[in-house]
Amino acid sequence: MLDFLETEMDLILWRHADAVDGLPDMGRELTAKGHKQAAQMAAWLNARLPKAAVILVSPATRALQTAEALGRPFDTAKKIAPGADAMSVVLAAGWPDAGGCVVVVGHQPSLGQAAALLLCGAESDLSIKKGGLWWLTNRVRQATQQTIVRAVMTPELA
Repeated sequence: MLDFLETEMDLILWRHADAVDGLPDMGRELTAKGHKQAAQMAAWLNARLPKAAVILVSPATRALQTAEALGRPFDTAKKIAPGADAMSVVLAAGWPDAGGCVVVVGHQPSLGQAAALLLCGAESDLSIKKGGLWWLTNRVRQATQQTIVRAVMTPELA
């Protein structure tokens, strides 16, 4: 008999794809390269995501455009806008109690810091490449909560 809880949670931290430089920051759009990166990663994700995945997206234009490549409904979450701290990202996703699969489309350094927090218990400047993602899973085994890395992917490898 397996000794684990039935509920696991997958959290995918997806950094927006390549965007133009400039101001205002919230209105920066994806470059042609960024649209290609978003499409590559969206194809990779769509082959793996459950239909019921929850998708939370920063209100910044570049994040919205990245998420649109998935072709799935999503919710905009101001709590994960540029400048959000790691704990805001984790709480917005409902980690670890939400269960199921949550995709957060956001920004650096917030996403990298959230990944470090979940993996190591402390914020650190872990870098996620533009358009790339970290897929983490929370589970309980023998009464011990574990965070495991399911995948780390970049658009070039998708």
